[in-house]
Amino acid sequence: MDLNTVAEVISPAEVGQWRPGDAWLGGGTALFAEPRPHLTRLLDLTAAGWPALTETPDGLDIAATCTIAELAASGRDIVEKCCHAFLASFKIWNVATVGGNLCAALPAGPMIAMGAALDGTCLVQGPDGERTVAVKDFVTGEGTTVLRDGELLRSVHLPAQALAGETAYRQGSLHAHGRSGVLLIGRGDAGGGLTLTVTAATRRPFVLVFPQAPSDEQMQVALAERIPDDAYLDDVHGLPAWRRHMTRLYAEQIRRELRP
Repeated sequence: MDLNTVAEVISPAEVGQWRPGDAWLGGGTALFAEPRPHLTRLLDLTAAGWPALTETPDGLDIAATCTIAELAASGRDIVEKCCHAFLASFKIWNVATVGGNLCAALPAGPMIAMGAALDGTCLVQGPDGERTVAVKDFVTGEGTTVLRDGELLRSVHLPAQALAGETAYRQGSLHAHGRSGVLLIGRGDAGGGLTLTVTAATRRPFVLVFPQAPSDEQMQVALAERIPDDAYLDDVHGLPAWRRHMTRLYAEQIRRELRP
């Protein structure tokens, strides 16, 4: 898509340069995917030189400008599976960014699923300073986030404890190579509990935490009570009834896999 209203690109860009009519530019795969006639400037973050991945004893820091290809090469099974959930070629992998996927806030965004399932936190920078937001709370709805005018997503932190946990992954689409209609990730906790993250089927992530291993009935009751019927999406990628059914089916498979 040619953004023909854009008259200037600021590169490199930083916090404090934003003004109405601006957009932060990462890989651009979402930004250039549709008309945006209100934009007049792009603020290029890819030239900021942020290290893509930084490992520390506390976990993994992922720059917002880290590409999907760079993240997939980190060697973690659940991370790689989420990268493969993209409906994208290797060309997109080498351009699309983790931050862009989060900020686009599409329900099928696999980086949203990964971050929410692994207790990720977002570092948000803006004119008024920095703040941290849990990934599960960063996306507030279909295409909406907690970002305010002038704020940008700097990085995502995945804690070491969550990265070390046992995980189970389920993804479903209406077609063999279709966009995710349902994407669930389960994580077994050291004390015997289970954390279930539901995305793609719903308008925003839902994270269900069970301090103790749940029974089939407890799992199904929790899904029914904590995810409202109107939270399930209704579009060409799946009807609400199908998404709800697949969510409950995958949840039980995950429960048995992690806590037989």
